[in-house]
Amino acid sequence: MRQVTVPHALLLTGSLGQGHDVMARACAETLVGRGWTTTTVDAMSLLGTAGAAAGEAVFRRMLALPGVYDAFHFAALRPGSRLALLTEAAARTRLVPELGRLLARRPPELVVSVFPTAASAVNQLRSRWPGLVHLVFCTDVTPHRLWVQDGTDLFLVTSEVAACAVRRYRPEARIAVVPVPLRAAFYTPPTRAAARAELGVPADARCVLLMSGAWGLGPVAGTARALAAAGPHVLAVAGRNQRLEARLRAAARREARLHPFGYTDRVPTLMAAADLVITSSGDTCSEARALGRPLLLLDVVQGHGRDNLQHELELGHAAVTSARPHEVVRNALAALTGPTTDRTPSRAAWESAFAAVLAELYP
Repeated sequence: MRQVTVPHALLLTGSLGQGHDVMARACAETLVGRGWTTTTVDAMSLLGTAGAAAGEAVFRRMLALPGVYDAFHFAALRPGSRLALLTEAAARTRLVPELGRLLARRPPELVVSVFPTAASAVNQLRSRWPGLVHLVFCTDVTPHRLWVQDGTDLFLVTSEVAACAVRRYRPEARIAVVPVPLRAAFYTPPTRAAARAELGVPADARCVLLMSGAWGLGPVAGTARALAAAGPHVLAVAGRNQRLEARLRAAARREARLHPFGYTDRVPTLMAAADLVITSSGDTCSEARALGRPLLLLDVVQGHGRDNLQHELELGHAAVTSARPHEVVRNALAALTGPTTDRTPSRAAWESAFAAVLAELYP
């Protein structure tokens, strides 16, 4: 009897925030549904403990200093300056040997890179595996130079703006524009009434969801306190920021309308309960739109975050504010007067688009 070979895909993500992981998980779920096996690996972990910690520390430090990451992104990453290429080469030197060993242990038919440094490393190695197909999923609205490497077979992007950015560096690139995939739970969210009953939020109260990425960027604790004092119930999520979580829980002991959360998988329920989602630009925006919730965007992520924020404003049903608590409160109270519309998101659009990509790569 002829043995049936099950195709295998390796997905390479990066643990700087959570946006890369969400896109990788969506690809993996769709591949598994079509009969593939998958392995997902954090490319940062392949740098080693010290290398990953140093990379995250540098990135956090740049974000913490006003203007520093803006300068690096727009003056170095966007044009692909010598500084950017040297930075990438240093990371690739550490990444390539570990990635080579990973590929050798179980050679995949497909590699999906959802992290720019991973894309560069895969293309350096792919000559050893001539049958390998390499797909890069760009998570930014305006991908910078390090996303776009020679040797990539196809680029997945989520907007025509992103497609134009890829063609800036590779005019002949094969590109597929696909809908933004959501985490599975957002396709079957609870009703507003059920979500509020679960969370202890009164049915007739005004309610906002406040979150700022997995790192909890910006003055979230002060903003949560000010919002709750202004009247709305506030569902405040600290993400993986344990110090922020402790501050939110301390504040909640003094303010009954403040509901604190650490890192949680209950975001679909939190979002369903809210009238307004206050967040930084990222995958949360697509999730809020899927549930029909208006957005108030915190201008706290420099560089690519400013591109993403501008794109969200262009999509509509969104406003922007600085992260200063009193300005967030003023903008939030104004935004709460706008309409909200419950919608039932469909997974079909993403599934169909990604299936078409696979059919093109594997006719």
